[in-house]
Amino acid sequence: MTHYDLIVIGSGPAGEKGAAQAAYFGKRVAIVEQAPEVGGTGINTGTIPSKTLRETALYFSGLHQRGLYGVDHRVSKDLTVNDFLYREREVVRSLGSLVLQNIERHHIDLVHGRASFEDPHTIRVQRGERQQDLLLHADVILIATGSVPSRPRNVSFDDPRLYDSDTILRMDQMPRSIAVVGAGVIGCEYTTIFGALGLEVTLVDGRDRLLGFLDGEISERLKQHMEALDVSVRLGEEVTQVQPRPDALYVTLRSGVTMSVDCVLFAAGRAGNTTGLGLEKVGIPVNDRGLINVNERYQTLVSHIYAAGDVIGFPALAATSMEQARVAMVHAFDLKYKARVAPLFPLAVYSIPEVAMVGETEESCRGKSIDYCVGRAYYRQNARGQIAGDLNGLVKLVFRREDKKLLGVHIIGLSASELVHIGLMVLQTGGTIDTFIDSVFNYPTVGETYKYAAYDGLGQLAARDRQPR
Repeated sequence: MTHYDLIVIGSGPAGEKGAAQAAYFGKRVAIVEQAPEVGGTGINTGTIPSKTLRETALYFSGLHQRGLYGVDHRVSKDLTVNDFLYREREVVRSLGSLVLQNIERHHIDLVHGRASFEDPHTIRVQRGERQQDLLLHADVILIATGSVPSRPRNVSFDDPRLYDSDTILRMDQMPRSIAVVGAGVIGCEYTTIFGALGLEVTLVDGRDRLLGFLDGEISERLKQHMEALDVSVRLGEEVTQVQPRPDALYVTLRSGVTMSVDCVLFAAGRAGNTTGLGLEKVGIPVNDRGLINVNERYQTLVSHIYAAGDVIGFPALAATSMEQARVAMVHAFDLKYKARVAPLFPLAVYSIPEVAMVGETEESCRGKSIDYCVGRAYYRQNARGQIAGDLNGLVKLVFRREDKKLLGVHIIGLSASELVHIGLMVLQTGGTIDTFIDSVFNYPTVGETYKYAAYDGLGQLAARDRQPR
């Protein structure tokens, strides 16, 4: 039996960074990975593929150029699935190589096979029919197995035209029409990707708005953008039946409407990838979604067994997963390095257009009885926005009325996922909207919208102050 200071189960964002953190400080580390490739969902089926496909869709559709040159581009009818997926496969291959290089650089042992607990300190690795199982022993174990798509129980996925967020990358031909079931982050991203390519897209969700964590105004603007891509957005609806027929899939909604589509993408959430880990042997329970409960140090009920990333649930972001694993290892080995994950973290939705946010929304302020004001700046009034042809973007600042302290930043439009970090830094330092007014921004840049959103906020504040109380 081989002994390690740390065994990590899973090589996704949490697993890789947790392993590297411990190895950097001289610990002997092994990663056990079930899949042939490293990188987990983040690189192979989730974060990176969908974001790469977004750029591919923008390239083939010429969507950015439509506003720029006044030309109405259309995607070629000869576009093949290989054309569409080519760049995604190249990026995934390249980033997978970088993960392997990082593992090798830190002298981490990579063991391929299916991991399960033999006892609280021992992991059994099943390597296949012709290879003997390995038993690995460790002082500390980090569970970073990620998540898997949730599939509705009333739908059989035997038909190859039915996809989830993992299998959609294996489609063998470009459809002409698609129904996307679930308006979460994954559903919204793929909806706009396929909409940009000119497919007939119907988005179905039982909730009354897109992405409930977003500020309501931003959510509504995203819905309007979808409709501008000719997407049919059906909120407050549920799929009750999917009937496969030779010519099409017939999807029936709770309202009684039936539509025929070439394929269906179910994007109705994800569950913790804990089946088969043998957690019951070591006394670690999971909830009905397969998720593991941890404390603020990312310890499970067994103190030397930690968990991080999607397998512990919200926020289930690659960025936070990496930080959770680092903090877990700092605590496990008393490294005196990084004590916590920052309480404020940005969220980004890589839809078309991009959406990003950090901090409070108008709705959360009202719920907390915070007296707030809002400042807005539109890309159409920004020189870089005009140059780039993005005339519909918006930067929205939410701030406290009494002292102008910044509370939240909400962006929809070009480079939203990058721009949100400017607001994040001000939020983390407890700054006010005056920070943006006092700062000099390059011209022309979209970042300059922060300054004019702050000026607008001052105007809104002055107008409110003039109102009788």
